[in-house]
Amino acid sequence: MRVIIIGCGRVGARTAAELDERGHHVTVIDVDQRAFNRLPGTFGGVTVRGSGTDEDILRGAGADLGELLIALTEGDNRNALAAQLGKHIFGIPRVIAKINDPLRAEAYRTLGLETLCRTVVLADALVLAATDGAEASGGAVQPPTAEPRQGMPPAGSRAAAVAAADAAMAEAATAEAATAEAATAEAATGDEGA
Repeated sequence: MRVIIIGCGRVGARTAAELDERGHHVTVIDVDQRAFNRLPGTFGGVTVRGSGTDEDILRGAGADLGELLIALTEGDNRNALAAQLGKHIFGIPRVIAKINDPLRAEAYRTLGLETLCRTVVLADALVLAATDGAEASGGAVQPPTAEPRQGMPPAGSRAAAVAAADAAMAEAATAEAATAEAATAEAATGDEGA
């Protein structure tokens, strides 16, 4: 499959690397040349410096041969525009746009675009993790791989303040018990002498 990915941030780079590893022909477009440093050294695809909302850049990246365009920049408007260009100007059969605003995501779906709204995805995953545990989120929320460190909490933290208060209360209770025990022993000694 011929895939064009617009935006080589963490998500774009990981998506490009995974699709490349699976044998797809991947072209990544980004305005910042340094963004391509996120791609692994084994990446066998093509990188194009430029804006994914520029028709000439898309044409040069092979959009007229594309089968899938994924728009993953940080801007909802840029992603929607790039996806619409891919769909309506270049006739790419499938386009997916990352849209952060759920209302916009729904509106763009009515224009024939597939959308991924990370706001909805994250909220759904967090609700599942909160109610059913991390494992129920299908990998979106990762369970811990180790038990928390034992011992005193970090100084200055709320947990440290609670632990210090608990320790002070325990110390006061121990002192009070010792005083009561001493008084009882003294009273018993006094009763024996009478």
